[in-house]
Amino acid sequence: MTTQDNLTGAARPDSVATPSTTPWTDAGQQPFIEFQSVTKRFGNFTAVDDVSLKIYRGELFAILGGSGCGKSTLLRMLAGFEKPSSGRILIDSVDVTDLPPYERPVNMMFQSYAVFPHMSVEQNIAYGLKKEKLPKTEIKQRVAEMLELVQLPELAKRKPGQLSGGQLQRVALARALIKRPKVLLLDEPLAALDKKLREQTQFELMNLQDQLGITFVVVTHDQEEAMTLATRIAVMNAGNFIQTGTPSEVYEFPQNHFVADFFGSINIFDATVVSSTGDQVTVALEGSGTEICTRHALPLSSGSRCMVGVRPEKLLISKQQPTLEGHTITRGVVEDLAYYGNRSIYRVRSKNGRVIQVSAQNYQRSAALLLEWDDEVFLSWESNCSVVLTE
Repeated sequence: MTTQDNLTGAARPDSVATPSTTPWTDAGQQPFIEFQSVTKRFGNFTAVDDVSLKIYRGELFAILGGSGCGKSTLLRMLAGFEKPSSGRILIDSVDVTDLPPYERPVNMMFQSYAVFPHMSVEQNIAYGLKKEKLPKTEIKQRVAEMLELVQLPELAKRKPGQLSGGQLQRVALARALIKRPKVLLLDEPLAALDKKLREQTQFELMNLQDQLGITFVVVTHDQEEAMTLATRIAVMNAGNFIQTGTPSEVYEFPQNHFVADFFGSINIFDATVVSSTGDQVTVALEGSGTEICTRHALPLSSGSRCMVGVRPEKLLISKQQPTLEGHTITRGVVEDLAYYGNRSIYRVRSKNGRVIQVSAQNYQRSAALLLEWDDEVFLSWESNCSVVLTE
């Protein structure tokens, strides 16, 4: 963990206590980054609409949303490249709303990496320190340390044109980190990498952030990337935060239809509330009348309309009728299937016409598919895996 003597001073190791692993649950914890009622307008268009957010020291925080939702604008305001139309931005209890980028304890790693093609790896990494006119011996030492950190010492003399996408990503990361910012901003940091390299780099990025203790703020449209990287996620749409929580909270307990549908795959059924007592609610699926008893945080009125969601991986699929207590069971016919090696995706049309998606792990080694098109199957899931959505 590091602190700084002032807002823009170099970070140094000291004896700062290790922060709580869940500081957002502690009312006494001071946020490290805070957006206070921030709005950004471009003419008549509102890109960010009166948002407030608290990010804590040492978090790897992800802002997740589709194109045009306002997430990159929010990151640019934090970096100082855009100024809010209203509201305040604080970093480490200092109001930075009106400060230019070079006076903020922040560095940014862009999606394009933006490395200098005519410079070697070590020259690219050293660039920021040379602009600050630090002593040559200090620059050499810090560049060597950073090359070791991102595992590129043997490539120090190479030019960017001689590097792979993953190596370029590490150069850009080292260049952003060498100035020892309090906050590192990453705009779609892994978008340019292929799937396998992206998965590998995600773990490297997590380990690096944990080792340095720097607060990372990542903007991404990739749900899997956000879930893998982040301590917490803010799901954004149309300039607003729709839900903020840990990856498991957002995935397993979405607060509305948008979050449930955007964050992973989900089957959504229309339903009617039969009864509601405490945190237990019973609903009846439209079309079949199948009743499901599950949990819901708020009481619901009997007869009110709602939706029920269930994730594809929560469903079991088989040719034999299951005999399981506390499970919802329905029947259907396999309409489509896709084989992915480790899992198979089935689209099953139920007797009342609904299409239900199932994600089944391929536990057995076999060259033949266990289920085929047009097979009659039973679907079942534990009722408590159902999510009741009211909006």
